[in-house]
Amino acid sequence: MKVSISNSFRTPCDIIKMPRSRRPASLTLALERISNIGFADVKHWCLRRLPILSWVPRYSLQENLLADTVSGMMLTIQQVAQGVAFAVMSSVHPVFGLYSSLFPPLIYAIFGMSHHVSTGTFAITSLISAGAVERLVTSNKENVSNSSQGFLGLSDFEMQRIGVAAAVTFLGGVIQISMCLLQLGSATLLLSEPVVSSMTTGAATHVVTSQVKYFLGMKTPYISGPLGMFYIYHYIFSNISSVQVGALLWSLFSIVVLILVKECNEHFRSKIRMVIPIDLLLIIATSLACYFVDMENVYGIDVVGPIPTGIPFPQVPPMDTLTNVVVEAFSFALVGYTVSIFLAYNSAKKFSYRIDENQELLAHGLSNVIPSFLFCIPNAAAPARTFLLYNNGAKTQVACLISCLLVLLVIYVIAPFLYWLPMSVLASIIVVGLKGMLIQFRDLKKYWNVDKYDWVIWVCTYLVTICFAANIGLLFGVVFSVAVSIFRLTRAKTMHGIQVNEDLNEDIKAMHSEYCNKVKVVCVGMPLFFLNIKKFRTEFMEIKNKILSRNCLYKHKETPLLSPVTNGDCAGDVSSDDISTLIVDCSGITFFDFTGAATLAQICMELPNQGTNVLLASCDVSLVDALQYSGFNIKNQLFFDSVKSALTAFTSKERRTITLEALESSDL
Repeated sequence: MKVSISNSFRTPCDIIKMPRSRRPASLTLALERISNIGFADVKHWCLRRLPILSWVPRYSLQENLLADTVSGMMLTIQQVAQGVAFAVMSSVHPVFGLYSSLFPPLIYAIFGMSHHVSTGTFAITSLISAGAVERLVTSNKENVSNSSQGFLGLSDFEMQRIGVAAAVTFLGGVIQISMCLLQLGSATLLLSEPVVSSMTTGAATHVVTSQVKYFLGMKTPYISGPLGMFYIYHYIFSNISSVQVGALLWSLFSIVVLILVKECNEHFRSKIRMVIPIDLLLIIATSLACYFVDMENVYGIDVVGPIPTGIPFPQVPPMDTLTNVVVEAFSFALVGYTVSIFLAYNSAKKFSYRIDENQELLAHGLSNVIPSFLFCIPNAAAPARTFLLYNNGAKTQVACLISCLLVLLVIYVIAPFLYWLPMSVLASIIVVGLKGMLIQFRDLKKYWNVDKYDWVIWVCTYLVTICFAANIGLLFGVVFSVAVSIFRLTRAKTMHGIQVNEDLNEDIKAMHSEYCNKVKVVCVGMPLFFLNIKKFRTEFMEIKNKILSRNCLYKHKETPLLSPVTNGDCAGDVSSDDISTLIVDCSGITFFDFTGAATLAQICMELPNQGTNVLLASCDVSLVDALQYSGFNIKNQLFFDSVKSALTAFTSKERRTITLEALESSDL
């Protein structure tokens, strides 16, 4: 007995082997598309998704290598210092900051489109990650002292902490890749400059607050949540007697030296070929001083501590932790990408090349997903490192690749010597490195002089950021700026009067001057949709009333015997002599919705009964169709190609009217 097999149980190979006539239409179309893929299509896809393939073949060793090498060496100093510092800020062991300074820049150089963005550890993302780490793996003396030594010589406690940070890195990268697949890169249009500026300034304020304990050498509990920054300062001032004088002196000395030397580098940049690497010199000098004086034991100065050497073996992040870090992952994905894409925009504008927002999402997503298997904390582009590449004349991502090689050398050779680096010096390097974000307070003057609304957005977003967190500040800033824009749109003037063009014929201009009391030309300078249509109708009626009032006043002057009781009010029965004309230039209507089209059509039908004819000039074809489709019987005589055509029709009509009146007078 034969058993028939349903089509739903056929394998893909059986379906492909089916005759062409019996194949599903969707399968046939898919097979045709696959068969039409050629070498050119594959090459285009590779160049689009692997931007490194487009610029490496054109790389000029003679023109670019020296500048990229110098920039890479200077970048390494920043990567190492910030990597160690931001790892501590992220509540994980400092060595994981070195790993995060090696693998993410390497991956971004392959997939990223910006030539000057430097990815790696970042203060804001480290603070976000620290929230998850401190919440899920709390620190106390008992679990630290009783934990066994394991991988890389680190305790199980340290491995649990980096496991949480790696989970945040992995999930945040997955979110960014998902945004790329959904083509959400263009959503950055919602991010205005005041929002990003205030959010980053507020986040930098949080970072400075997190480093105050290292400035003063104090032991403070981890405090987060709403108004957490103010609780930190309250705790510090309440325990001000526990400040270590040695740590405070190191901090003051480091900040003064860093600011002075960096200002000299900036001031004399045109006269010296290479800036003074003050960060590296300060790290070496303070580490040697701390080692020979034994400040850790004699004065109780906190130091970085032991850092293991070598690269870890890849390990899958703890997947059971992902559900517990969803909030931090979303915050990190959005805030990190926001700062990164704005740095990419600035570099592309400065050096005249193009970037793709969705490709940047993919690049940053892969720069987080892949390194999460190598114990890396959340990373993003950092303003300080990117500006360092600008100032040192970097040309391409080769500078970042050279930096990766030097960071690898640090991990295997130099890392153990960072043991004696004082934490107060490291905190000073972090805070001075945030100078570019902190001085954005100066933008307030610019916003106040240009647009008071932007000033209000900046201040409100900054206050929300310092009171809560960077992610909440970013969300508030976007929503608040959109709300302000809608408010301004609904209150903005939709129409304005225009002068008669100079290219009109002298006869037309003369006729317009003669009958200026009966015609007015206005321009609609905004889209017509439900948010501003009420304002549009109000302004339209105000203009109509002014025309009628002016027309009535003109008639009273010409005919003194008319009764003055009307006070210029022409409402009621309207004679043919009272009818005025309003020419509307519709070239400024960039888009419209049904409400806008229906309201405009209704106005065109109502005003002739109230003493005003409406002529529409420069209407788009879609607007004409929408007006006729709105259910109103609009005559074709209302539409003109230009204001000139409408004025010509108006003056011709007036001439015919005068001629008829003259004929009637002669007959009488």
